Amino acid sequence: MNKKSSIWFGGDYNPEQWEKDVWNKDMRLFRQAYINTATINVFSWALLEPKEGEYNFTLLDEIVDTLTKNQMNFIMATSTAALPAWLCRQYPEVTRVDYTGKKKKFGGRHNHCPNSEKFRERASALVKQIAKRYANHPNLVAWHVSNEYGGNCYCENCEKAFRQWLKKKYGSIDVLNRAWNTNFWGHTFYDFDEIVVPNALADGMSCEKAVFGGLSLDYRRFQSQSLLDNYKMERDMIRKYDSHTPITTNLMGAFKDLDYFEWGKEMDVISWDSYPKLDTPYAYTSMMHDLMRGLKEGKPFLLMEQTPNQQNWQPNNSLKRPGVMALQSMQAMAHGADSILYFQLRQSKNGCEKFHGAVISHEGSAEGRIYRETAKLGEELLDLQEIKGTKIKAEVGILFDWDSWWGIDMNVGPSNRLDYVKEVYRYYEPLNHRNVAIDLVGKDQDFSKYKILILPLTYICDQELTAKLEQFVRDGGIFVTNVMSGMADKNDNIYLGGYPGLWRDLCGIKVDEIDALFPDHFAKVDLLGKKVKGEILAALILNRDAQPIGVYESEFYAGTPAVCEHSFGLGQSVYVGTLLDDQGMSVLTDYLLEKAQISQRVIENVEIVTRENTEYRYVFYMNHSDETKKINNKLVLGPYETKIVKEKK
Repeated sequence: MNKKSSIWFGGDYNPEQWEKDVWNKDMRLFRQAYINTATINVFSWALLEPKEGEYNFTLLDEIVDTLTKNQMNFIMATSTAALPAWLCRQYPEVTRVDYTGKKKKFGGRHNHCPNSEKFRERASALVKQIAKRYANHPNLVAWHVSNEYGGNCYCENCEKAFRQWLKKKYGSIDVLNRAWNTNFWGHTFYDFDEIVVPNALADGMSCEKAVFGGLSLDYRRFQSQSLLDNYKMERDMIRKYDSHTPITTNLMGAFKDLDYFEWGKEMDVISWDSYPKLDTPYAYTSMMHDLMRGLKEGKPFLLMEQTPNQQNWQPNNSLKRPGVMALQSMQAMAHGADSILYFQLRQSKNGCEKFHGAVISHEGSAEGRIYRETAKLGEELLDLQEIKGTKIKAEVGILFDWDSWWGIDMNVGPSNRLDYVKEVYRYYEPLNHRNVAIDLVGKDQDFSKYKILILPLTYICDQELTAKLEQFVRDGGIFVTNVMSGMADKNDNIYLGGYPGLWRDLCGIKVDEIDALFPDHFAKVDLLGKKVKGEILAALILNRDAQPIGVYESEFYAGTPAVCEHSFGLGQSVYVGTLLDDQGMSVLTDYLLEKAQISQRVIENVEIVTRENTEYRYVFYMNHSDETKKINNKLVLGPYETKIVKEKK
């Protein structure tokens, strides 16, 4: 069961929390559940280095030996996600300062300043010891750097490093002043040392809004890059002793703090933690899987964490209903996962995660429901090994852009109801409902393989992205975008001359004003002969060369274009001036798919996804309901059931 080529099945394991007689029981339960992989050493820095420069690997060696004797793979973490108390006491600079200016003490996790030289020194030294000791171990299948990177720091270390980062980026203070338009509110700088971090004590209007978009956007980028530099530091140290084992860190889907497309460039394989709630739409979970797959342009990813039965950190931590854990595991695999891993394998008896679900519960035997479901899934995975490494082919791409997410959220106006991720999902969901394969892509990636490319709420753009989009449409592609897109440069300066800025010629329109609608108010729209509604925003389109396919039927702008299409080269652009309701999105989606000649198939609450290689297609049919679903005369799905059909090409 320790074959590196197999589907990794298991999860986070913390035997350091238990007596050794429990380890032996765990090994027996793991074997019975076909568990073959354990992620270890995630939060063990304090055990490995009890004093500065003094290391003790006795316990970790015993853990590795126990797993090896029981033919278990292991993923070795680096332990740097939780600082030891002695490090915080001796070197207070290693802890963060939060947005309000409060200096953190020892405690919790994810608590280090990414620009602390002392943190970097001690973390690098620890990773060196771990890498030297366990590199090239026959049961080591991956390295797991830190854990769930995230959070921002506003300390003096970061402020000084930020100034140096700005000097490198802009070269001179005059260039920075022009880029940030600092004449606004008398913010002209004459020295880089005058620049302070944009927190609550300075130019942060709130943790989301910004006085100066350029400053706050740059600080977001700087913090994301600082944590990425921490990751690269540990990765590079490991590579000195291990030239081939994959190195990763666990990401968290649509997580705002970090630009994951930049991170994806530095990771050998993407891994992520999936934690949908009981009422999370299954299409949203699929979108997160597709985003993670998109970080490395379609390569399979690792599902590093999911709960077997319930979380502990949500307001209501409902149990997964019988069959849902297996369904969500198969859903991850359908969308590109080559592993099924959990947090956690044994449930902690203390600490804030003691009520987080686990394969082995507090009850501790093989009799529990979730253990039995896990064992059943483990046995089924034995017959699915050939799916590992296969890929998904999509004809529709949706751009996901962290710069635009940050920029939209930092804006003061036009509406505080704008939600970047929800607007991406607004376009994703009807495509998923029609079982159309979708890639979520970054702005640096290749667009040419898609028939339809959608850029929702892509607020920030530049000449390079614009040129790529123009070439995509000129070559015959269908480009779709909407209100608030194409409006600003990377420093949050609005492109003058009318919205959508650099995309006016591509879209064949010009927008002068954008109306913000109250929560209970909608703009009526006639879209392709169907009566639909728009919400939140409504762009007042001054038509130039485009053809209206949707017209407002209410407000003072009734009779003006709401949705326009425009021929450009061999292709077309579609500009959507409002945020369409479900009916509107359905009409638009059907229109786009027909125009692009992309087939669709709707079976309510049934998701159909295909992975393939050069010889076979593996078609996943997943029933996300508690009702029996008939696919055809030969294929029937029970509640929450998945069936995979193998087809010869």
